[in-house]
Amino acid sequence: MEEYVLMKGNEAIAEAAIRAGTDGYFGYPITPQSEVIEYLAAAKPHERTGMVMLQAESEVAAINMLYGGAGAGKKVMTSSSSPGISLMQEGISYIAGSELPCLLVNVVRGGPGLGTIQPSQSDYFQATKGGGHGDYNLIVLAPASVQEMADFVSLGYDLAFKYRNPAMILSDGAIGQMMEKVKFKPQQPRSKKSPDWATTGKTPDRERNIITSLDLDPARQERFNEKLQAKYKEIREKEVRYEKIQCDDAEYLFVAYGTSSRICQKSMQMAREEGIKVGLLRPITLWPFPYNEIRMMSGQLKGILSVEMSAGQMIEDVKLAVEGKVKVKHYGRMGGIIPTPDEIVKNLKQKIIGG
Repeated sequence: MEEYVLMKGNEAIAEAAIRAGTDGYFGYPITPQSEVIEYLAAAKPHERTGMVMLQAESEVAAINMLYGGAGAGKKVMTSSSSPGISLMQEGISYIAGSELPCLLVNVVRGGPGLGTIQPSQSDYFQATKGGGHGDYNLIVLAPASVQEMADFVSLGYDLAFKYRNPAMILSDGAIGQMMEKVKFKPQQPRSKKSPDWATTGKTPDRERNIITSLDLDPARQERFNEKLQAKYKEIREKEVRYEKIQCDDAEYLFVAYGTSSRICQKSMQMAREEGIKVGLLRPITLWPFPYNEIRMMSGQLKGILSVEMSAGQMIEDVKLAVEGKVKVKHYGRMGGIIPTPDEIVKNLKQKIIGG
């Protein structure tokens, strides 16, 4: 018999981290993700698996601890909310530039600045366009349920280690704070084997590994960037994930992720009861984005509404996907306000059907 537990999304992330065989968590409290570090402190993972859980003195310290742990080939993660992730951007760029795997969690709150502690999706650009300096990309997973908050921990690690690249779970305050039933995977042991590239010292088989993101020779740095771009191309070709709901006969389409996608399912039901054939495409990977799927669907559509808890950020990728072949409009709320299903249907009628 399957066992389900009623938990908050933030708590599910923490428990899943322990069960995924995480070696180390380094973080700092910030609303609305503080339950992640609070749960880990109470769960005493060092007694369960030997996992290190450390509250750093700041987000800057936490991301650099992550850099060190990742360089040693360990499964390491951190979590924060929007302003905290902003403080980590330099370190994230260093980690990407050193081709190291790690897991980052952003439970997004409204901004800019300190903003509010209420949920938002206004960190899309930061997560998907490389919020730090240089040409790099994170693998970005967008959960829409507490179950996916848990499931994406192991998936995030798998992708991070497969491509030696940081992965991010981009959630929001609503999913982080809501409670749902969740089923966890069995406990995975922490790996005792280090990757060949890890900085674990000289061995009989090799010299010491050196990991750095610094190269003062421009020709070598260009070759390294070309290597990164080839890796990102492979990720775009192999790792796109999305969910389609009632899209086969759709004449109109909602594109939404996370909390917005949950609300759009009710909006879709309401619109279909009025005879409006609307479907939902939910990107699960925000990077790589499902450009091809949206492009292929655009031929059957009369219009697309990009629904976001922001001023409109993902809409730019939706527009790139359709290449001007179909009308694309945005509807969203800001400041921590969550749009309602009837608001979304109203804007579909006004901006797409009647626009």
